[in-house]
Amino acid sequence: MKTKILQVHPEMFQNEELREACSILQSDGLVAFPTETVYGLGANALHREAATKIYEAKGRPSDNPLIIHIANRESIYELASEVPAKAEALADAFWPGPLTMILPKAERVPASTTGGLDTVAIRMPSHPVALELIRQSGVYVAAPSANVSGRPSPTRADHVIEDLSGRIDMIIDGGEVGIGLESTIVDLTTEIPLVLRPGYITMDMLRDVVGEIMLDPAVDSRERKPDIVAKAPGMKYRHYAPKGQLIIIEGEIQRVISCIHGLVQEKQQNGYRVAVIATEETKGAYPADIVYSIGSRKSEGSIAAGLYDILREMDHLGAEYIFAESFEDDSLGQAIMNRMLKAAGYHLLKA
Repeated sequence: MKTKILQVHPEMFQNEELREACSILQSDGLVAFPTETVYGLGANALHREAATKIYEAKGRPSDNPLIIHIANRESIYELASEVPAKAEALADAFWPGPLTMILPKAERVPASTTGGLDTVAIRMPSHPVALELIRQSGVYVAAPSANVSGRPSPTRADHVIEDLSGRIDMIIDGGEVGIGLESTIVDLTTEIPLVLRPGYITMDMLRDVVGEIMLDPAVDSRERKPDIVAKAPGMKYRHYAPKGQLIIIEGEIQRVISCIHGLVQEKQQNGYRVAVIATEETKGAYPADIVYSIGSRKSEGSIAAGLYDILREMDHLGAEYIFAESFEDDSLGQAIMNRMLKAAGYHLLKA
């Protein structure tokens, strides 16, 4: 398969530019497109065969649910059999935007899209290209991240090309995305809403709208939970991983720096290619030729936006061992640590 690349300006594109992409979606083909979080790999969510193509292109386990993307708020009532008041309140507050809601699915949603579950994941993205693509195509778009399953999610079209060129029909290149982490996922099928994946919409932001809210214990765990039922993408399998072994070091920062120095020396003496992921505040504490800054701790948004890009850079460098500082489990740091732990396969050391 030859993959077509369509370049569009994320803010100043013409609607007609998306005509071929819309036709591909209508014909059960696959189109990768930018959202405000990461690039998504889209197909017609209501056609079983189209959803199956997504799993095949990504090499994704079929019990890993897909998120359905919509362009009209009212579409939620066509995809969910029940929409509680708290879901409506969250939609009022955060749609369009980086929030996915889990609801009881309507009969029309095929099991191939929901990973065999009786619930459905729905979100309304805010990226103008994504919204116009969904609106103009006239289909609901199932779209996980546009990468090979297990690899770091794509924040640029180059990442999608690297992983999926030759596997899908089209890639819409809309430039670099803004947030760089996947959407927050909230399960609203329980009495108290349950966060299944932390993201840009934080726990505090959710509490301001719906009051009491809980974090799924599997998300808060420091170890892999292989036997859980994956009600949301990214809960069960290793994700976001570079090819080398990522190891996260947590503790008081000076102890962390000292510990990483010792680990680097040990691995280098044994002939391994080693890299360190640090922050702007600490990058000067490590050997300059192996340290890479992920951003500033004063701006968690910069760290979130650069996380997947730097993990992919580790592959380009051929790093066999990667040692990274940890981040606080609050606010956006919770989402950052969630992704880093999965990328590391839960390899975590205390300094």
